[in-house]
Amino acid sequence: MMKMLCTSFSILYSLSFSAVSVEYIGSDNDLLDSFYGSEEMVEIATGVKTQIYKAPAVTNVFTAEQIKKMGATDIDDVLETVPGLHIQRDPILHLPLYIFRGIYSSANSQALMLINGVPITNNFIGNRNNSWGGMPVEAIARIEIMRGPGSALFGADAFAGVINIITKNADDIKQNGAAIRVGRFNTQDAWFNLAGNKGELNYATTVEYHKTDGSNELIEADLQTANDAAHGTNASLAPGHLSKSIEKYDVRTEINYHNFTLRSGLQYIASQGIGAGVVSALDPDSLNTNYIWNLDLNYNSQLTSDFKLSTQATYLRTSQEVKNQYTLFPPGYAGVYTEGLIGNPQVWEKHARFNTSGLYTGWSNHSVLVGLGYHNANMYRVEETKNFGIDPATDQPIAPGSPIVDVTDTPYVFIPEQSRQNHYVFLQDIWNIANDWQLTAGLRHDNYSDFGSTTNPRLALVWSTSLNLSTKLLYGQAFRAPSFVDMSAINNPANIGNPNIQPEELENLELVFDYHPAQDFGLVWNIYKYTWDDIIQLVPQAGESFSLASNNGIQTAYGTEFELNWQITPALALRANAAFTQAENSKTKDDVPLIAAKQYFVQLDWQP
Repeated sequence: MMKMLCTSFSILYSLSFSAVSVEYIGSDNDLLDSFYGSEEMVEIATGVKTQIYKAPAVTNVFTAEQIKKMGATDIDDVLETVPGLHIQRDPILHLPLYIFRGIYSSANSQALMLINGVPITNNFIGNRNNSWGGMPVEAIARIEIMRGPGSALFGADAFAGVINIITKNADDIKQNGAAIRVGRFNTQDAWFNLAGNKGELNYATTVEYHKTDGSNELIEADLQTANDAAHGTNASLAPGHLSKSIEKYDVRTEINYHNFTLRSGLQYIASQGIGAGVVSALDPDSLNTNYIWNLDLNYNSQLTSDFKLSTQATYLRTSQEVKNQYTLFPPGYAGVYTEGLIGNPQVWEKHARFNTSGLYTGWSNHSVLVGLGYHNANMYRVEETKNFGIDPATDQPIAPGSPIVDVTDTPYVFIPEQSRQNHYVFLQDIWNIANDWQLTAGLRHDNYSDFGSTTNPRLALVWSTSLNLSTKLLYGQAFRAPSFVDMSAINNPANIGNPNIQPEELENLELVFDYHPAQDFGLVWNIYKYTWDDIIQLVPQAGESFSLASNNGIQTAYGTEFELNWQITPALALRANAAFTQAENSKTKDDVPLIAAKQYFVQLDWQP
């Protein structure tokens, strides 16, 4: 059993040279907010802008100004402050894992990341990309986070939580500018933004650059250390430092013209160290490179006073590439691999999506959202070179010490090229039952070409208990789609995919109290219970040397989260939260390891 305590405390001091005017606005401001929208509005909960305390979900919103006050330089600095969301690091590539409420897996496929509402999920592993190196914050207008299931609206992988990053448009960039920043470990940052308009055409661009050698944590022993002890060798590179260097570029562009919005984004990692090594054996020389490139075209129009149409077409390309070969185990491994055990798997994917939805408000006390969509995911290129396994030229094992062999486009590659198609429809009704009661009901049906269909409902009852208190009862189901590795991995001496595998499933029940007695003070307390079923795990096979991906695990958990936001004075603000979760392996009755059972966060902002 392992339990983790995560505690952070920050006092932020800033000087402002602009004049500040402070005015208190009473409860009538709620009416203005509901009409014009404000920073307290959230869209991630329903697809429709809603005041946070009325939203049928547990959400958090961070604006660009709030992010700046935090001193955050990457989204991970922001997300770590969300109650019930803990960021861990995977040994491979030091990948950030966004662990919502104790739902942990090494690939972190259960957390859905969106950029401007578009998933950036790779189907190879099922996460953002094994080389995901975070995202700088200068291009971000706001971040919306929903804790809990969201498959009834967002589909696959909106499982434990959803993170939507909304980038800046021309209205958000008030002044063009450029900046540089330097720090420890040879850290260098630079960025510039540019925005303007020509008649009805508005444009905005932000370009960011980041480079660092990474901090110098020391690893005393690694997996090769254990191999050395078992075989009497001395090949391990431990003690040694994590390989955390990275050089990356991030470019965001948005163009608006009447009802059309065109966005493009490029996240390019030119070079990245691989953390503790691909198999947790230190590898200081290997480097990784990748890109995530996206383009989306959006059309939004209020066609009539009662009907709004939204249509989106998107294109996404990603890669996971090896820049300097992966040495899985160092020279001297097993006493015979003089150059080390070397394997270089690489994949490229492209994704095309189209979806359209309509919001109809013509029925008394109802807001009905209906939509459909299509997604084509194509892992169109797979390459691999290695010095172990089977040589396709001879169909014989590659002898230790042999040159590296290219097994690309042969039966001996680690995974075949493949594609997946998904068609879906969804329906949601927000029903104002009475002045102080609102029921949100939603349902989404997804049909996949490789593993079949899944249907996920949600129900949320929001009661305006008093002028200052909202009470919410939430129920939802979600699914995590099997990745291509889960279904199709081959020629791996340890782990094999299973074409018969089914999606993971989640059922969640939650009670929320949102107390907001004044514009400058708010408390949120929620309690939840969930069951995570059909967990995809690697199960050893009797009489075999490999493990098979299987729907094998069940996890149950309950927990509570508490948030306080208080503008004490115009110059002083306090934000604090705490989260507790108790997660159990339902088969063994053991506590779940590697999760943060207790979290605390305090932030004090002072702007004299």
